[in-house]
Amino acid sequence: MAGRKKKKKRGPVIFLIALSVLIAAAGFTLFILAKKRVIFLNEWLVNRETRTIGVDISAYQADVDMEKLKAQGIDFIFIKATEGTTHQDRRFAENWENAKNAGLPAGAYHFFSAKSPGETQAANFIETVGDDLAGRLIPVVDVEFYGTGGESLPEREDVVRELKVFLDALEARYGVKPMIYVPGDVFRRYISGDFEEYKIWMSSVNVPIGFAYSGRWDVWQYFNRAVLEGYSGGEKYIDMNVLNRKTTLEDLLVP
Repeated sequence: MAGRKKKKKRGPVIFLIALSVLIAAAGFTLFILAKKRVIFLNEWLVNRETRTIGVDISAYQADVDMEKLKAQGIDFIFIKATEGTTHQDRRFAENWENAKNAGLPAGAYHFFSAKSPGETQAANFIETVGDDLAGRLIPVVDVEFYGTGGESLPEREDVVRELKVFLDALEARYGVKPMIYVPGDVFRRYISGDFEEYKIWMSSVNVPIGFAYSGRWDVWQYFNRAVLEGYSGGEKYIDMNVLNRKTTLEDLLVP
């Protein structure tokens, strides 16, 4: 006599499908909330206690106490020096000297302008920062364009040409390749494919870096609304950065 066919148990399969859908929905919701700045997802993902953490500052932070920043676990700092051909950050000199006196590893950065020649921008940076960067962090060029106010975005070939002039001038003076700070969209439009030999400082403050950028990186600016002690009289917030686990501060030092 033939036996009865056993019915397949569908319960576990249905449960796993439902669970997968819920997890996907939760992940998508978190992603959307992070993009809208309702939650700060990156703050959950970066453990300040176990990672190498830094900040970047400019005159907007006004009076900066480097010792207080160090006491809160800040391991390095990047300080705005110049912008374009003629602008010098009014707080650079004091921030630069105070970081040195506090023993806080510091680097200087330049905000790149698409409207000025790379050569004159490099001259502005070198004159402001000085000739000797030994023991400091490598110089950085901040590349970000938004095309706001009715202005069109610059052409890639123009940016690549003048940025290479700028970078070559700094390397000739300091003996190291600078690092490029860039948001993901600007990286794809202007940097990808032409600057493979440079260290990358990637900005992705709304979502985890893997969603904004899939390439190699050395520093990640993961949060731009942190509130710390140690600066007063200006901007409420300060930018937070973390080193890639494969990068050390020694890798970023000028010999």
